[in-house]
Amino acid sequence: MTTSSILGQFDLCAERAEFPDLDNGYFYPVDARLHLFGDSSRWAVVAELLGYNPRGGNLVDVVHRFANCLTRGEPGFGDFLPRVDNMEEIDPEGAEVYAGGVPVVVRRTALTVDAHAGTPLQDVFRLLAPANRDLLLADEAELRADVPADLPELLRLDEWNQPEDFGDVMPGAHETFRMIAEVLDTGDPARYRPTLAPNTHWSHWPDAGTL
Repeated sequence: MTTSSILGQFDLCAERAEFPDLDNGYFYPVDARLHLFGDSSRWAVVAELLGYNPRGGNLVDVVHRFANCLTRGEPGFGDFLPRVDNMEEIDPEGAEVYAGGVPVVVRRTALTVDAHAGTPLQDVFRLLAPANRDLLLADEAELRADVPADLPELLRLDEWNQPEDFGDVMPGAHETFRMIAEVLDTGDPARYRPTLAPNTHWSHWPDAGTL
C-alpha cells in the first residue's frame, strides 16, 4: 500500500469512466459524500453521488468503491441505490415534474417537500437533501457492502474540490485525491489539508443532467 499505487487505481478507474463524475450529462447532482477507510495494510474509499436520473426514473445514490481489499467485484462502480419509493405518485405522467400535494417517500419515510406542482424533480430532490442527508445517502450496511466490516473509517468528507474535467486533470494529479491517498497511506486524517475551495455542491455543475 503506497500513495502512488492508490493514485494509480484512481487514475485507471477515471480512464474507464468509473470515477465519480459530478458533470455527468445523464445525472442531475443532488448531494455527495466520500468515506475513507484504512489500517496498516488495507485501504478503501467509498464515494457516493446522489442524483436524479431521468432515464432511470428515480433519485439514485451511485456508489463507487476503490480499495486493495474489496469483498466483491472490482474497483469502480458499486451499487446503484434507488431512493424514492413512490415515483408513480410524485410523477404519475412520467413528465419529470412534481405532481404536487404528495410527500416523497424515502425508505418508507414520508418527507414533506415545499414545492408546487410542476416543479422539476431535480429541484424537488435538492430541496429535500439538506435536512435528510443521512436518509438519502448510504446507511452502514450499504456503505460496507464491498468493504471489510472491521476496517476502521478514517475520514468522512461532505464536500471537497473535484476536478472539472478528467481529460484535463486526472485524480492522481489533483490536490484532493493526492491528499486522500496520503491519508490512506499513513492512516493520518490530518494529512487532508485542502487549499482549494469545495465545489461538490450541485450549483457548481449547471450542465450536469442536461443531455
